Amino acid sequence: MVNGGGAAEPGGVRNGTLGETAARPRAGGDGSRPWASTGTGPAAPRSAQPEAGASGPSSGAGAIEIRDACKSFPHPDGTLVPALAQVDLSVGAGEYVALIGPSGCGKSTLLRLVAGLERATSGRISLDGRPIEGPGAERGLVFQNPYLFPWLDIRGNVAFGLRARGRYAEGKDLVDRYLELVGLGRFGKVYPHHLSGGMAQRAALARALINRPLVLLLDEPLGALDAFTRMNMQDEILRIREEERITMVMVTHDVDEAIYLSDRIVVMTAGPGRVETVIPVPFPRPRARNTPDFLGLRGRILEILNFAGRLEEPAYQI
Repeated sequence: MVNGGGAAEPGGVRNGTLGETAARPRAGGDGSRPWASTGTGPAAPRSAQPEAGASGPSSGAGAIEIRDACKSFPHPDGTLVPALAQVDLSVGAGEYVALIGPSGCGKSTLLRLVAGLERATSGRISLDGRPIEGPGAERGLVFQNPYLFPWLDIRGNVAFGLRARGRYAEGKDLVDRYLELVGLGRFGKVYPHHLSGGMAQRAALARALINRPLVLLLDEPLGALDAFTRMNMQDEILRIREEERITMVMVTHDVDEAIYLSDRIVVMTAGPGRVETVIPVPFPRPRARNTPDFLGLRGRILEILNFAGRLEEPAYQI
């Protein structure tokens, strides 16, 4: 749906905004999606490949280790407010892990620590055994909002990372490849204000992927989309993961989304955030959302969330 009603016709424009014309074919009558991963575990690791940002995929594996990570932020009164406390988590190479928990539990903060946008107050975070000390091309990050540059067309937005790193000359052929990968091959000359929300998020995915990261970090990238576009984008993310063979860590508040996409679900407590439990998702892909197993796991996670992070005493009194 585009700008208040009706689906855009293929290649058409409705109310000045392009519709979801780049979407992949919908599921068949039996719910199958032939482009989705069919394994129950992480995608197979990629073979030895050139450096991140070069003309080929990045080297290495993409395994994340988080050990005893704590993060506090300064309060105006001079005290420190803990956001994360003693977080321990391992993410295998090629694995898809979802972080879920109540608002304010530190999910996005943990993602920013892995991205290198924040430094942990204490503890250790590493990628393939090397400490994470700042941002790097081997880790891509996609936010809830696409944050596309309005003065650049979609091709320019996708190529921006290559230009910023001085890699455009050797990697410019990747721009068209990734536009095609996310279904925007025909929209390279279009500007962001002409795109629907789902298409803009596809462009943001392509921009993150063009640096050939080992790890893709997703901070509620589908949270602002309508329900139908969101489900379509979930299938697109699975297809991209299957093709790119990279590690993915996603923050979400949607239990169904976590079950549908991930290999494991990390449930976090209320702040300061800790890992309450880690739940494997044992179902093969493609996954049907209405099976007893799916609904049973959904109920189990909701039950945990009702108890996770409960305060023994009120945090304040009225």
